[in-house]
Amino acid sequence: MLIRKALFPVLMTMLLTLFVVPASGFAQEEDAESAEVTTEVVEEVEATESESAPIDYSDLKWDMGYTINTLIMFLCAVLVLFMQAGFAMVEVGLNSQKNTINILFKNVMDLCLGVVLYLFVGYGLMYPGGDYEGKWFGFGSSMVTRDAQGFDEEAGTWEEPPSSLQWSNTADFMFQVAFAATAATIVSGAVAGRMKFGSYLVYSMVLTGLIYPISGMWKWGGGALAAWHFQDFAGSVVVHAVGGFAGLAGALALGPRIGRYTPEGQSVPMPGHNITFAALGVFVLWVGWYGFNPGSQLTYNGIANAEATTYIALTTTLSAATGAICAMLCSWVKFGKPDITMALNGALAGLVGITANCDRVSQIEALIIGVVAGFLVFAGVLALDKLKIDDPVGAFPVHGICGVWGGLATGIFGDLPDGIATQSEFFIVQLKSTAIISAWAFFTMMIVFYGLKAIGMLRVSPEEEQRGLDIGEHGMEAYTLS
Repeated sequence: MLIRKALFPVLMTMLLTLFVVPASGFAQEEDAESAEVTTEVVEEVEATESESAPIDYSDLKWDMGYTINTLIMFLCAVLVLFMQAGFAMVEVGLNSQKNTINILFKNVMDLCLGVVLYLFVGYGLMYPGGDYEGKWFGFGSSMVTRDAQGFDEEAGTWEEPPSSLQWSNTADFMFQVAFAATAATIVSGAVAGRMKFGSYLVYSMVLTGLIYPISGMWKWGGGALAAWHFQDFAGSVVVHAVGGFAGLAGALALGPRIGRYTPEGQSVPMPGHNITFAALGVFVLWVGWYGFNPGSQLTYNGIANAEATTYIALTTTLSAATGAICAMLCSWVKFGKPDITMALNGALAGLVGITANCDRVSQIEALIIGVVAGFLVFAGVLALDKLKIDDPVGAFPVHGICGVWGGLATGIFGDLPDGIATQSEFFIVQLKSTAIISAWAFFTMMIVFYGLKAIGMLRVSPEEEQRGLDIGEHGMEAYTLS
C-alpha cells in the first residue's frame, strides 16, 4: 500500500510529460499557423478593396425614395378609390329606398367609365407636358407611359436609375384617376331620384373625359392658373367645386322631385330611408380623405416629407371636427333639436374646406376653416330650399360652396407661395382662379344637361319617378321579402 502511494505521483508526472505538454505545443503551433492564414486573408481583402472603386450609395438612396413614394402613393390611391363606397352609402341613405339600385349603379359606373375615359383622353389633357406650361389647353398622349428612361418592360429592370423620377407613373395614374372619379360622383347626389340612367352615363363621360381634366390642367398640369401661382393643394376647387357646380347645373336642369314642393311653393321634407348608411358613408369618406389630402404631398420619404404628410392629416382632422360641431349647433339653434344629417354634412364641409390649404395653415386656422364651412353648409342647404332647388344630399352646399370657401380661405390664411408678395395679392389670385374653374364647370355642364333635356333624354317620366328608378330603369328592387 505504501509503495502504491509513493508510485502514484511519479506515474502522473510521467503521463503529463508524455501527453499534455506535447499537445499544448501542437496547439500553439496550430494557433500560430491560423494567425498567419488570417493575416494573409485580411491582407488579400484589403488589397482587393483598395483596388476597387468606393461603394456608391446614391443609387440605393434613389431606389429607397422611389419605392417609398410609389407604394405610399398607391395606398393613398386605394383610400381615395374607397371614397366611392362612402359616396354611395351617403347617397343611398339620404334617398328613398326605391332608388337604391339606381344610385349604386351610378356610383359603380362613375368609376368604371372614369377609368377608361381618363386613360384614353383625360390623363393626356390634364398632364400634357412642359410644352404647354402657362397655357389653357394641351394634350400629351393616351395611355400611361411607363417610366421610360431606360426601363425594359420585358425584363422589368432599369438600364440605369432615372434619378429625376420621384415615383412611378402607374401609381400616379391610379392616384389621379381616383380624383377624377370623385369629381364625377359628387353630381350623383344632386340629381338623384329623377334622372335617366343613360343620360347620367353621358354626363359622367363628359366630365371625366373633358371638363375635369381641362380645368385640372390649369392648376396641376402646369397651366395658366399655375403660372398665376394659384394654390389648391388637394382639390377644394379643382375637384370639389367642379363636382359641386356641375351638380348644381344638373339640379337646375332637372327641376325638383315630384312632391318636394307644394303648388304654393312650400317645402315638403323627403327624409332618407337609412340614416345608418349615411353616417357610415361619412365615416368612410373621412377615412378616405387621409388618402386625398396627405396623399397629395406626393413625396413621403425623408424627415421633412414625413412630417408634412402627418401635419396635413392633422389639419384635415381638425377642420372636419369643427365643421360637424358648427353644423350641429346651427341646426340645434334653428330647429330646437340637433340634426344628424346636418352634422354629417358639416364634417364633409370641413373636409372640403381644408382640402385646398391643409399644407399651409396653422392648427387654429384649420379649426376656423372648419367652423366657417359648417356654417356655410347649413346656410347653403336652407338657401337651396328657399330657392326651390332640389339637391337631395346637399351636394352643392358641401362641395360647391365649401369648395369655393376652401379656395378663398387659402388666400386669407395660407402662407404666401413663391412669386406673390402680399396677402391681398394672393387672395385676388385665389378669387379669380376659383371663379374661373367654378364658372367653367357650371356653364359647360349646363350645356350638357340642357342639351340632354332638349332631346328628351334627361328626366324619367312622372310614373317612373313615383314608382322608383330601380323598377323603371333597371327592372329590379334593392329590398325584397322572400
